[in-house]
Amino acid sequence: MKRVMLKAKIHRARVTEADINYEGSLSLDEELMAAADMLPYEKVHVYNVSNGERFSTYLIKGEKGSGKVGVFGAAARRARVGDSLIIVSYVILEEEETEFFMPKILIVGADNKISQIR
Repeated sequence: MKRVMLKAKIHRARVTEADINYEGSLSLDEELMAAADMLPYEKVHVYNVSNGERFSTYLIKGEKGSGKVGVFGAAARRARVGDSLIIVSYVILEEEETEFFMPKILIVGADNKISQIR
C-alpha cells in the first residue's frame, strides 16, 4: 500500500508580490525552496491563512536571499500582498517507509526568513 504524506511545509510565508497578468504561479525565494527540499515546477498546495482560500499550483524559483514570495496568474486572485500562506508539498511513500519518514517544517518570520526548522 502507498500513502500520501506531508513532505514539507513552509509556515506563515508572507506574500510580497501578486500579479494576475504574469505568466506563472508561485515564486519562492530559492533559499526557502532549498531548505524545504522543494523544486522548481513541483506541485504545491497553498493555504491562505489570511482569507481561507486554498489552491494548488507549481513553484518558480525566486531570487536567492530576497525573501520574496510571489503569487502570479490565476493564483493571484486567491492571495494579496501581505497575506500569510502555508505552502506544502506531499510525497507518495510505501507503507514501510512511513515509519521513519519525517517532513521538513520551516517556520518563517514576517521577512520570510527562516526562524526555525523542525
